[in-house]
Formats: sequence, structure tokens, C-alpha cells
Amino acid sequence: MKTHRVTIDIATSIPYPKGRFDADRVDATTQADIARHIAEDAAEAAQDAARYARKVRKRLGLTQQELAERINVSLDTIRNWEQGKRVPTGPPKRCSKYWIARRKPHSRRFSNCPTLSQNAICSSA
Repeated sequence: MKTHRVTIDIATSIPYPKGRFDADRVDATTQADIARHIAEDAAEAAQDAARYARKVRKRLGLTQQELAERINVSLDTIRNWEQGKRVPTGPPKRCSKYWIARRKPHSRRFSNCPTLSQNAICSSA
């Protein structure tokens, strides 16, 4: 990747045009509005994680029960991930990224996961 060094002279620089925003609307925003937006963003992020969890499982060609057995978690955990109630963290999340990157949808051995090669969570049951 190329790198370019740029020198900026503040005395001769041309200011960029100001962005467009509704100052009245910003001023009218309450803490309740901000809290609501944060909650909406969190819900959207949970749904994104749910879609990702389903994508991983389907790409592997496994049922929810089979995936739960293979990564040593309960079936309810898999369901909660796919419904957006919970988000995979730690080892299952790292392994899921590895499985997607490998693009081996019918692989039954997960012991090749570089982040967890010694961990039972990535090895086949």
C-alpha cells in the first residue's frame, strides 16, 4: 500500500463545506431519544449476530442439534444465538469465523481451528 506525505498550510487551506444537519432537531433530542436509539442499535446488532450464527451453521450443513453437540454447548444456546437473544463470544465465536473462512460446508472435523487447536470446543465430538 502506497503512502503519501502531505503538508497542509493552515493559512492557505480551503475549508470544506459544512455538513448538512438539522441543528433544531439535534437540540431537541432528549436523553430518552438517545437511550432509545442505543437500544435499537443493540437490537439490530443482535439480529446481525443471529444471521451470522445461522449462516455458519447452514454453511457447515448441520442442524442446530448437531452443531450444539459438536461445539459442546446446549441446544438452547444455539437457538438463543440464532434468535438474537444471545451473542456467541469467546471460543465459539473465534471458531465460527474460522469455519466460514475455510468454506468447507460439509467438514465434520473442526480440530484444525488455529485459535483453539487444543480445545475440545473445536474438535469433533
